Amino acid sequence: MSDKTAQLKAFERLLIIMDELREQCPWDKKQTMETLRHLTIEEVYELGDAILDNDLDEVKKELGDVLLHIVFYSKIGSETNQFDIADVCNSICDKLINRHPHIYSDVVVKDEEDVKRNWEALKLKEGKDSVLEGVPKSLPAMVKASRIQEKVAGVGFDWEAPEQVFAKVEEELAELKVEIVKGDQDTIESEFGDVLFSMINYARFLKVNPENALERTNKKFIKRFQYLESKAKELNKSLKDMSLAEMDVFWEEAKSL
Repeated sequence: MSDKTAQLKAFERLLIIMDELREQCPWDKKQTMETLRHLTIEEVYELGDAILDNDLDEVKKELGDVLLHIVFYSKIGSETNQFDIADVCNSICDKLINRHPHIYSDVVVKDEEDVKRNWEALKLKEGKDSVLEGVPKSLPAMVKASRIQEKVAGVGFDWEAPEQVFAKVEEELAELKVEIVKGDQDTIESEFGDVLFSMINYARFLKVNPENALERTNKKFIKRFQYLESKAKELNKSLKDMSLAEMDVFWEEAKSL
């Protein structure tokens, strides 16, 4: 049995199990697209965690969970004759072929930047009024800012050099300092948002994913703080009863681990 045959067989097995669960399991029978939505988001975040941890065994498991949700939505869609898993697969296949004319037609591209520009131009030809239409409203703000900047850059609205973007970061920081002195909280929040937006833009020029970068820092902080907590327990102390100087000793130890 070829690899492709084995893959198709495994996918068929999942489809059969989904049919059985939808018919026989009280929980699965009750689910709707709306009740599954928050669970799907949770599964995607768990996949993201596994990727950042470079835990490939966990990545495999989480991909299975995400795939289950795709099959589940498709099953629900088939019950009202709206769409089924074949429609889902054919839809993405058609999109990929249409969006890759340099593979499936005679368009020539020089590099990945050409591919990105063509991608956004093709989406506009497909009837979208704005290149930003494809940015989900419910995305977390940092991810949304990153996607917005990538999309507008794809149609040429971009800085020419990293130095220009860093100058913008410095400009936004200066404006924030001015507003902090004035003390208007609403304006401070607005300027703080501008600083974050410019930093996320700068990350793109450094080829750094800002979401991944911040999550790495989150994990690093958690590890160090939990080391501090463990040392406090060894001393039978509460962190609230320790001075900052005492805590800083263990914090520095944690940084060297």
